[in-house]
Amino acid sequence: MQKFLFTILFSWMSILCFGQTAGLVTGNIVDKNQHLSLPGATLKLKPGNHYTVSNQQGKFEFLGVPAGTYTLEVTYIGYQTFTQEVTVASGKATDLQLKLEAGGIAGKEVLVIGDRLRGQAKALNQQRNNPNITNIVSADQIGRFPDANVGDAIKRIPGITMQNDQGEARNIIIRGLAPELNSVTLNGDRIPSAEGDNRRVQMDLIPSDMVQTIEVNKTLTPDMDADAIGGSVNLVTRAAPNGLRVSATASGGVNPIRGKALYTGGLVVANRFFNNKLGAVVSASYNNNDYGSDDMEATWSKDDFGNVFVSESEVRKYNVQRIRRSASAALDYKINAKNTIYASAMYNWRDDRENRYRLRLTDIEPEYDANDAITGYVGSIRRETKGGIDNGRNKSRRLEDQRVQNYSVRGEHLLGSKVDLDWSASYSRASEDRPNERYIEYRADDGPVSLDVSNPRFPLATAPSVRDEDFGFKSLSENHDFTKENEYGFKLNLRFPLSVVPGQKGRLRVGTRLRLKDKERVNNFFEYEPTTEFGNLAQISNINISGKGYQPGEKYVPGTFVVNTFLGAQQLDDASKFEKNDNPAEYLAVNFNAKERISAGYIRWDQDLTSKLSVIAGVRVENTHINYEGNVVAEEEDLEGQRKVTNSYTNVLPGVTFKYNVNSDLVLRAAATTSIARPNYYDIAPYVSSVADDAELSAGNPSLKAAYAWNFDLMAEQYFKSVGILSGGLFYKSISDFIYTYRDNAYTTEKFAADYKDVATNPIPAGEEWVYKQARNGDNVRVYGFEVALQRQLDFLPGFLKGFGVYVNYTYTKSKADGIYNADGDKRDNVSLPGTAPHMFNASLSYENPRFTARLSGNYTASYLDELGGDDFDDRFYDKQFFLDLNASFKLTKTLRVFGEANNLTNQPLRYYQGISSRTMQAEYYRPRYNFGVKFDL
Repeated sequence: MQKFLFTILFSWMSILCFGQTAGLVTGNIVDKNQHLSLPGATLKLKPGNHYTVSNQQGKFEFLGVPAGTYTLEVTYIGYQTFTQEVTVASGKATDLQLKLEAGGIAGKEVLVIGDRLRGQAKALNQQRNNPNITNIVSADQIGRFPDANVGDAIKRIPGITMQNDQGEARNIIIRGLAPELNSVTLNGDRIPSAEGDNRRVQMDLIPSDMVQTIEVNKTLTPDMDADAIGGSVNLVTRAAPNGLRVSATASGGVNPIRGKALYTGGLVVANRFFNNKLGAVVSASYNNNDYGSDDMEATWSKDDFGNVFVSESEVRKYNVQRIRRSASAALDYKINAKNTIYASAMYNWRDDRENRYRLRLTDIEPEYDANDAITGYVGSIRRETKGGIDNGRNKSRRLEDQRVQNYSVRGEHLLGSKVDLDWSASYSRASEDRPNERYIEYRADDGPVSLDVSNPRFPLATAPSVRDEDFGFKSLSENHDFTKENEYGFKLNLRFPLSVVPGQKGRLRVGTRLRLKDKERVNNFFEYEPTTEFGNLAQISNINISGKGYQPGEKYVPGTFVVNTFLGAQQLDDASKFEKNDNPAEYLAVNFNAKERISAGYIRWDQDLTSKLSVIAGVRVENTHINYEGNVVAEEEDLEGQRKVTNSYTNVLPGVTFKYNVNSDLVLRAAATTSIARPNYYDIAPYVSSVADDAELSAGNPSLKAAYAWNFDLMAEQYFKSVGILSGGLFYKSISDFIYTYRDNAYTTEKFAADYKDVATNPIPAGEEWVYKQARNGDNVRVYGFEVALQRQLDFLPGFLKGFGVYVNYTYTKSKADGIYNADGDKRDNVSLPGTAPHMFNASLSYENPRFTARLSGNYTASYLDELGGDDFDDRFYDKQFFLDLNASFKLTKTLRVFGEANNLTNQPLRYYQGISSRTMQAEYYRPRYNFGVKFDL
């Protein structure tokens, strides 16, 4: 690895000796009326084969242009073609400021585009000119969907579905691959995970109005981070425009499920200073959403006689308040035509306050007669309140404080007339803090349970003979969970002309990358025994929750609970009132520390083979060095010691991508690339945890390998001059060493002794068989499918019908995994990879005229395997979902607009099922959400 990086550095130094016989052409390109940058513009200097594409900031550059006079031609979908005469002097830089006029020729008519089509034009121009397979969504398009966070906006892109949390899109699945197999970046810098055990990026942390562009890279090039088997999502924040811009949004709405309000505000201020050398943009966003959810859950079991029944049932009511704050700033300073410096910062902070009231019937077991027929059921009945301390932060609720922040500085430099150098340094941090989280539970004696599973989609377990007076105090606890992840990133890239085909353009890029990561989880948990009796549930401060209006059905009655304000007011640190006891069983095994150093180098060669056909070939080498520390826990609470592991591995990742421009509107693409997915942090942590009461043992696996994938893609894209696209493509992925959860139902003391020679205490008694769980590498999984998409303005229709537009996409995905074993050690057949949704469909119908805009949007995802169980009976599936959203806006003046939004008109629940679709594991409902507001844009 060191030799590889040294070779790259040596190449950089040698290139600096190139001569200065040619000149440079640099500049910016903007919308003439709005003064906003136009990314993805195609610029050509004629005569000769000189062309380039403007970047996210609308910047462009021509390197090594022979001295002379040229005609510059600029083409942009949805805009008029622009031409200008340019004179290039030897050894000098010609700096241009170009302004394009919106509108163009579509057929025989002049195309007039509004704000929505402007945004669509920006996205499509970038997508058309990108060398790899991508999907681009611009801020103007995002704003036309009623999406509060980035995750809800991303789910409308072909091949993408989202997993929800409390009614908001959180975890991203790309082409059927789980969130851990995808990457998320902010302006090219990696976003760390705020959750304790995985690498998932919480997409509901970032408001959609803080992002200028969403780029989904479905194939990688060698200069991109390799840990993105499914794809890489890059969130691009706002760049400074070429003039004053002020934008403000204010709105309010209602959540019918709790009858509470929601509020949203946003502000963007930007301008350029010092003769346009310095650009600055500041953005802020605030969202306060007070809502909740109604939830029922069930765990299904099978007895020795094949009878299927519910062994655990829960009825839950959530009251939730989510406050999302975000602020960002970006600066760019143009030193001269050859040197520009950028700096950016973004801070996202979400407070999630939650109360949960949970009725739980657990340990439900059948009773049998002499003929082994079920005569009834018995079980344990519990009622639990979840909340937090009564202070200014928790407010008698469980507080989950999640924050993600990113700071970066970068530079772009032209060395001489042929060498392009860029660099960046960044720091990112994610954290999740849950202070003073409290639970209080009351329990009734075990007794008869009535179980109705005649409709397994809505199973019902009740204890009709149990009264509030029968519930006695069981437990009171407080915990503090804290997780943080830091990442320092450094990049250096060099690009210079190198062509082996006479008369055709060629570029060689070399670069290096360093990422330093550390992640730590530090939890604690204390139980409190009151010194005086709390009494039964009827005697204590309580709240009764009826089944009236309960979304899964009014037959589900949560009942009576300790009220959250009583729980929050308890002075748990007062020794005269409570006896405090540490409970290591709740946190010792989950605490860990992880450090990773990822160093990479790459060579990328872009070569035009003809005027229509181009190729990208290259290789990336990534070395991963890890240092992990975990706890060894015996008999639930005894810390036997700590295990440390150090490991290092190197991945070589070749790739080749072809692009063929049949004409200016039809593009064909093909790619064969490689990528990896590193294991989750906690899966590698060298912990060992035993729970004697449950006869269970779980352990980390420091020997886990990173999954390695070969990816093959074909794509065809037909662009319309009326600002649209028709595309279709095929994809195939072969993933070796994919990761799944292994179970052994007959794990013995002998097996433990063989597997864990460095652990002094053997927790498994001789002669007993325990359940053992560990993340392991499977052999191979194959994922394949196709996707089609259409964006089209129906401008060929007569009259007012021209204002209609359609947006439709469909993705089919299938997978087959090999090398997965069940709880009995037998190899499972016909198993799909968790997260592979077979059908994903988006559709929207929009209408726009100069003052009015409306859009009806639908999003459908078929059911798919979410988590493997010990066998097919225990497999967990994420059920199908269909969301229907509506939004509209009306322009009162040139700068002022009113709008309205309605989300989840189908009242789509979050539903999981076990084994077969009729057996509900969870059904959580949120009801629709309505929002109305005003937007000012100068």
